[in-house]
Amino acid sequence: MDFTECYADTVSRVAAAARSGSRRQLRRLMERGFSVDARDNRGWNALHEASAAGSKECVLEILSAVNCKKGCFSRSRDFVNSLTHEGESACYLAAQRGHLAVVRLLLKAHADINQLTNDLSCPLYAAVDNGHEDVVKLLVGKGAEVNRTHTSSCWTCLHQAVYKGHSDMVRVLAPFCNLEALDDHKITALFVAAQYGQSECLEILIKAGANVNTQAADLATPLLIASQEGHQACVDLLLDHGADPNVSCSQEWPQFPIHAAAQFGHISILRRLIDVTDRVCDQSDGMVSPLYTAVHSDQTGSVELLLKEGYSPDAQECINNLGFYSPLSVALFNATSKPRSESLKLLLAAGASLSSEEWTYALATDTTDLLELILEHRWIPRPETLTTNYSASHRQGKLLFKLQEVRELLCVALSQVHFASRWLPVLLRTGLDPCCLLLHPHMLEKAESEVLNYLLEFVNWSTLSPPLKLILNQRQTKMTWRPSTNLDSIPSLSHICRLKIRQVLGPDLLMRTSIVQKLPVPSSLHDFLRFQDIVEPSYKHPPQSPVINRVQRSQHAHQHRHVL
Repeated sequence: MDFTECYADTVSRVAAAARSGSRRQLRRLMERGFSVDARDNRGWNALHEASAAGSKECVLEILSAVNCKKGCFSRSRDFVNSLTHEGESACYLAAQRGHLAVVRLLLKAHADINQLTNDLSCPLYAAVDNGHEDVVKLLVGKGAEVNRTHTSSCWTCLHQAVYKGHSDMVRVLAPFCNLEALDDHKITALFVAAQYGQSECLEILIKAGANVNTQAADLATPLLIASQEGHQACVDLLLDHGADPNVSCSQEWPQFPIHAAAQFGHISILRRLIDVTDRVCDQSDGMVSPLYTAVHSDQTGSVELLLKEGYSPDAQECINNLGFYSPLSVALFNATSKPRSESLKLLLAAGASLSSEEWTYALATDTTDLLELILEHRWIPRPETLTTNYSASHRQGKLLFKLQEVRELLCVALSQVHFASRWLPVLLRTGLDPCCLLLHPHMLEKAESEVLNYLLEFVNWSTLSPPLKLILNQRQTKMTWRPSTNLDSIPSLSHICRLKIRQVLGPDLLMRTSIVQKLPVPSSLHDFLRFQDIVEPSYKHPPQSPVINRVQRSQHAHQHRHVL
């Protein structure tokens, strides 16, 4: 090898001539004895330059000179396959740039058709990557290895052709390639087509016999990844050719393609999957309703469609799989940052049941957004109906709380008395009857002075039972309760009257409708009848917040990315 014309930042004269495609200048320099193997700082010689430039004439001139020359270049094959510092051969550079005539010429001169570069590429992979169909056909026809893996992701040429959407090349490669060749995530070329929405490539591979139900290392299927990415055409192709929508696609929990479509809000795909997915995932133990993923990502359209198609708003308990008891508990958990979640509204309107956990989210907090939202969509029934275990019914277009839900509400409320200054006004003003529901010894013993006064304003305090009066007397003696001035006297007739009106009409109708405006009383009494004259207790933040300490389970979407 001649290093006489190797420079740090430029090329030799011969290489410069080859790069410019000047055959005459190249020949003169070689006749004057200038070396064709002088390298620059990249390791490139004149043949590399001519091949990369696509100069067939200069390549012919260099190969002719090398073949005629004896001595160190007597083995012309070594020269043809000489590599740059990046491991690139002249054939690789020509194939990469789509110079068909040069590639053909180099192969005739015994260029290594499968020579790998430092990063595991080869002439065929380079031609595929850059979309040079004619070069691909030539290399395949000359016997290039089509199933070797390339790049750190272990992709074959077929993977790369599909990824780039070169459908014509996929058509060329498919008959010669292993259609089930796997990369480092154990995904096939068909999986890549589904992931990146290459529907034409997908159809070619399906017709060539590729497995539509192949599963990656994490059990994801092509149908799941296409549903996640929102590729409708790919989803339709897969389903029309036998893809199974009921294959579990996760090692963590039984995830189907319908879950991915619901999570990412791909409504048309979700609608197609609803028709073909087994409803066993809706409420069966050990399964997960797609409502969970839809609500978790607050995909309102998905939630609305699933409920419309008959999926239960309560679903099944998924505490072991996802860490939540119901879709509603997911919505309430998310609502700590988005209190006006549309998903939450849809679930409440559909009759999702509220357990003690859900009530804790609404009551054990220093804000009332969640509680108000719940009460916008649900009605508290009248006391007399709570003596029977009635089924949920509608009133004013909204569902009534079930007996068990009211029981859970009261249990949680009594356990969260230190937040009562927040939730008590909301409950009383939206229909909760304090006489039989909140006048509980624990409430009277633990409530703050202002809260207790506020509560007593909604009852006839003179008719409290002796045990409750004893509690009040004890608190007053210990100076833990300072009653309002009017509570020391017998209730006024006007107050007794409005209590009677509240009882007759029902607190829900009185407080939540315009019925009071229709009563034959002066308008100046409207606010009085609605108890608007009672000042709400001021809020004092409790020393320790008892809000549920939840462990958030992140739902990882399938991410299969090619490392270039």
